[in-house]
Amino acid sequence: MPDMLVKLYDLPETETTRQFEQRTGVTIRRAIGPEKHVVAEWAAKHFSKGWSSEVEVAFSNSPISCIVAVENKKLLGFACYDATVKGFFGPTGVDENERGRGIGKMLFLQTLELMRLDGYGYAVIGGAGPTEFYAKSANATVIEGSVPGVYKGMLS
Repeated sequence: MPDMLVKLYDLPETETTRQFEQRTGVTIRRAIGPEKHVVAEWAAKHFSKGWSSEVEVAFSNSPISCIVAVENKKLLGFACYDATVKGFFGPTGVDENERGRGIGKMLFLQTLELMRLDGYGYAVIGGAGPTEFYAKSANATVIEGSVPGVYKGMLS
């Protein structure tokens, strides 16, 4: 899977997290320290141990670079940045039963906005799986020759 590039200074307009919550009942917010074990275990259970490791790295950043989607005290999804390397978006995942509600898109765009506020001009989506989704959601473009990129030689 190739990496993709997003211009953070040219993000599409979207509803606010408050508007999204009012419309869907889902809160999108930055995670807090006491939630680290919950998010890391959830990522391992629903996705992979590697993603769980990246969640733990995101929680070690200051500020925490993990965003969560929560409804009725239940974790529905997460998104991280600066977890693989600086300037990278990901990993991100949404519970299979909750897909189609716009949660993944909101996590993605909110995370990009936080990266922009942190001073980044661009974000790299590492090993972008759904390239059409990222292109449509934020005008992301494929970075040619980016496979395997920073993942070359990664232990698994």
